[in-house]
Amino acid sequence: MANIDVRLLRYFIAVAETGHMTRAAERLGIGQPPLSQQIRVLETQLGVTLFERLPRGMALTDAGQAFLADAYEVVRKLDQAVDDVRRVAAGVKGRLSVGFTSSAALHPFVPTVIRAFRADAPSVSLMLDEASTSELLDSLRDGQLDVAFIRQPQGDTGQITFVPVLEEPMVLAAPSAHPLALTGRAGKAVVPMTAIAAEKLILYRRRTGQGLYDAIIAACHGAGFSPNIEQEAPRLLTTLSLVAAGLGVSVVPASLMRMQVEGIVYRPLAPPPRAPLYCAYREGVLAGPTARLLDHVHVAARSVAPE
Repeated sequence: MANIDVRLLRYFIAVAETGHMTRAAERLGIGQPPLSQQIRVLETQLGVTLFERLPRGMALTDAGQAFLADAYEVVRKLDQAVDDVRRVAAGVKGRLSVGFTSSAALHPFVPTVIRAFRADAPSVSLMLDEASTSELLDSLRDGQLDVAFIRQPQGDTGQITFVPVLEEPMVLAAPSAHPLALTGRAGKAVVPMTAIAAEKLILYRRRTGQGLYDAIIAACHGAGFSPNIEQEAPRLLTTLSLVAAGLGVSVVPASLMRMQVEGIVYRPLAPPPRAPLYCAYREGVLAGPTARLLDHVHVAARSVAPE
């Protein structure tokens, strides 16, 4: 069976279903003599007679009847395999592993893209993972992840393509009773960067969020001071918890203002540090579900208003 051309199986099925060589040839779009020849080739390869030749048609022998069920199954499985591989190539079947940093996941852009992709390709098995930027990039290189949303490229980026998606301002997060939080109406009063020079600063740990950390430090130096770093928290939400507890202030992406943490007031900064967002994937790996997700990334990026 392994050496039998699948076309012979299709020819056999057509003759079996029509019970007539000429009608089967018309269905297949080939001549009757070549079809008769191919049926004889199949019988020779199998070493059995599949059809009884009648004056007005073709009738399956017992061997042909037994072979028909298997022929159907082989053709069905082959057609299914062809359909599956085409669907994987089109990005609507298969699996996709997507990683993100905690700060990236908190921006509405990321869940918007994931929702759009899920609606577009519901048959794709989608795996999501949260980790630090360095861990995500390592997983991309190792093939454990297909796509990652990060804040800033870092380390050896030679094997990875980075697509800039958006850039958002960063804001001050202060305890609600803090003097910087009590000036003006909530979210309206602009705080100059120099105003936080003497404040105890709580930052997202650099090892976990190098992009945000470096952007904040650079903004402080640009404003003419070195920050007074009180603590470095392992996670961004932990940073907000420490601020709410009154242990200091922090600088976070503006998208975190959607996190209504009790005891925290957000204030715009001037000039604001900028927090970019990138979509990363391995170089040369842009096909199937990965390519389809990137299509949604590009569509969503075009719809993002300048922030």
